[in-house]
Amino acid sequence: MQIKRTGIVLSPNSKRVVLRPFIPFPEERKLRIIARLSALPEAEVDRLIDQVLEEFHGRHQRPKVFLLARFEKVREYLITDAPLSENRRLLIGAYFTQEYAVESAALFNPSIVWHPDQSGIPEGTRRFVISLRATGEGHLSSITFRSGVVDSQCAITVDKPTRFTTPPDVVPDTWYKKALFVRKLNELGMAGLFTNHVMGRLEDDFSLEQLVAALQLTVRENRTRHHEFEAVFDGIVTLAKSNYEIVYLPDTKLSERLIFPYSPTESAGIEDARFVRFQEEDGAVLYYATYSAYDGKVVLPQLLETKDFLRFKMHTLNGPAIANKGFALFPRRINGRYTMLSRQDGENLFLMSSDNLYFWHSTQVIVKPTFPWEYVQVGNCGSPIETEAGWLVLSHGVGPMRKYCIGAFVLDHDDPTRVVGRLRSPLVTPDENEREGYVPNVVYSCGAVVHNDTLILPYAMSDYASTFATVDMAELLAAMEPV
Repeated sequence: MQIKRTGIVLSPNSKRVVLRPFIPFPEERKLRIIARLSALPEAEVDRLIDQVLEEFHGRHQRPKVFLLARFEKVREYLITDAPLSENRRLLIGAYFTQEYAVESAALFNPSIVWHPDQSGIPEGTRRFVISLRATGEGHLSSITFRSGVVDSQCAITVDKPTRFTTPPDVVPDTWYKKALFVRKLNELGMAGLFTNHVMGRLEDDFSLEQLVAALQLTVRENRTRHHEFEAVFDGIVTLAKSNYEIVYLPDTKLSERLIFPYSPTESAGIEDARFVRFQEEDGAVLYYATYSAYDGKVVLPQLLETKDFLRFKMHTLNGPAIANKGFALFPRRINGRYTMLSRQDGENLFLMSSDNLYFWHSTQVIVKPTFPWEYVQVGNCGSPIETEAGWLVLSHGVGPMRKYCIGAFVLDHDDPTRVVGRLRSPLVTPDENEREGYVPNVVYSCGAVVHNDTLILPYAMSDYASTFATVDMAELLAAMEPV
């Protein structure tokens, strides 16, 4: 069996920058900055904002909209309600804004799915979406996108990205289900008198504003125990803000869209999204992605949902089986239940099933490190792919010198707890062109597709850049050793 390396390389580009909030600490600094800006004569304000807009012209789309939004976020620090000119509002917003090069350090761990729009392309060609983990200053990771096509001969063309990255509109979940919210609070160990009082003030469906109001009222009624309830207060707000939605305008190019850390659980990065095109039993199609939210201390698996790559909903995953990282959802229900791969112990590969997409309770080990190239740990490289032979799972194994390789195995079509075939040797090992990077000696993928009996496999090279390989499916399945 032979893999074909395409030579295509998706490299990080430090010129792709996004506007993001700049928040100086401590709090008093904001007051002093605004006081200085408030004292400027209007002519000087006009000169300064003209200079800013000219210097950053062409680097961002709709920068004034962002700067005015930033002003609104710090408006509370003004000492007067007197109206301000637009230029002064823009200038204040500019002092609380910064550029961030989202992929200056790395562009890696790709995941590929078929694009929801397959119109306007030749017969035998398919358009794809590829997500990538983009890492910039401070090793802060986000999700970025590229598009392209695979033609009838399985030649891959990646569309050239624009130079822009654009921040989306972010909104919390419009409504929360109280029963589910309470269930998650109980799992997080936040049940108790304070929580009961807060939840008792809310209807079966409630908004973030209603939740905050109930929290504040309960705190006021228990002033003497304020410090006792502070941690639970913060935990409830964090849970609510971990479920949110981001929205892009339809005229925003796919390569300009960016899923940047927003919630407290993501404050140190969003890592390794594994996308899957999921088809429900009634034929409805949604795209899901499991990803790792990181707050600098704890990794929390979460779930992303979209229909069109314009609106993205982020949800917490719940239940005792939600631990560690490397979750990958099957592309459809099996025997009426959602099914997912996971790696709860950081060493073995597990299978989970549930009748609720957001709550997971049971796990079962299905694959353990067996061969020398995976003795340290084994995990998945994306969602399983349905084939006539069964569910093809691309795996990763870690061996001596912490070298990562990509392998593969097949699960039974109807009973995915049963492994029916497995590669003894790796499918992809880092060659001399792939072993140098941010983390040496690593090849890694977060998802592949099959086109015209060929596996289209995007993978990262040493946590720095990404590339593609193709593999003949018949040869791959024939190389599997029965288990």
